Formats: sequence, structure tokens, C-alpha cells
Amino acid sequence: MAHDKIAKTNAARLLDRLGISYALHRVEVDESDLSAATVAARLGVDPARVFKTLVARADGAGVVMACIPAVAELSPKALAQACGGRHAALVPLAEVRPLTGYVRGGCSPLGAKKAYPVFMDESALLWERIFLSAGLRGVQLELAPQDAASACGARFAGLTRA
Repeated sequence: MAHDKIAKTNAARLLDRLGISYALHRVEVDESDLSAATVAARLGVDPARVFKTLVARADGAGVVMACIPAVAELSPKALAQACGGRHAALVPLAEVRPLTGYVRGGCSPLGAKKAYPVFMDESALLWERIFLSAGLRGVQLELAPQDAASACGARFAGLTRA
């Protein structure tokens, strides 16, 4: 879908400022099922290409964001190791919006109210293009994983449970 058909989000404006190529996609939102796997199904793409953004706290790093494939489960131990610490845990859902400015189902590693350290699962590098939330429920960015990482300073690491 063309950029001018979907309202620009902070994430899209950031990519524009950086000169990074992307596409915006809109999918229907069901408030009872905001899962990334459902988003992937509505986009008609492999769920391994759709990355959900989780917010966590890691010792030594504070608040961090972790981007993992839609159907994967975060390994807190792997995230902690990527952060250089020993422990990490997801923040309570009630803290996500105050910390990031984003709501559940619309959290993006790009354009948050504060630039937190971002870690992206290394499986993103298997794809030419991946999908990330554009910062609104039902709006997805499609872009190269290296471009996504460059835009938010993400580091690639193995972040999911085996």
C-alpha cells in the first residue's frame, strides 16, 4: 500500500528522516487478538518475518526492547546475556505505554518516546525484508532488517527459546 494512503507514524517519520526505504501496510485489528501471528496471517506472510517488540528490564542495561519473530518466545536469559547481564524480565503491561508511548499491539522499536537499547533476534537476517509495528495497532512497516537495526541502533543476537 502506498505511503500516502496510511497516516505517518513517528516510526515512519524517523525512517523518512534517515532516508530508509520502507513500505507501510494496514491490517484489520481485532482488539481480542492483537498477536503478531494474527498480523502475519492478515498480511499473508510467513510469521517468522513479522517481528513483535517486547519491552523488558535487564540488569546492567535498564529498560530494553527485544524484537522477536511472531510465533517465537523470548528467552529472558538470552536477552540478559545480549545485554551483558544475568537477568532480564518483561515489564508489566501497564508500564509499556508510560515507558514507550506505545500500546500493546502497536509497540515499535522505532520512534518511541525514549531511545532504549534494542536487540533484534538474529533470525531477522535470514529475510530480505521483515515487518515491524509502525507504532499503531494494525499498521506495519516492511523493510530490510539491516535498515531496521540501523534506524534504532539494534544489535542482533539469539533471543528466543529453542
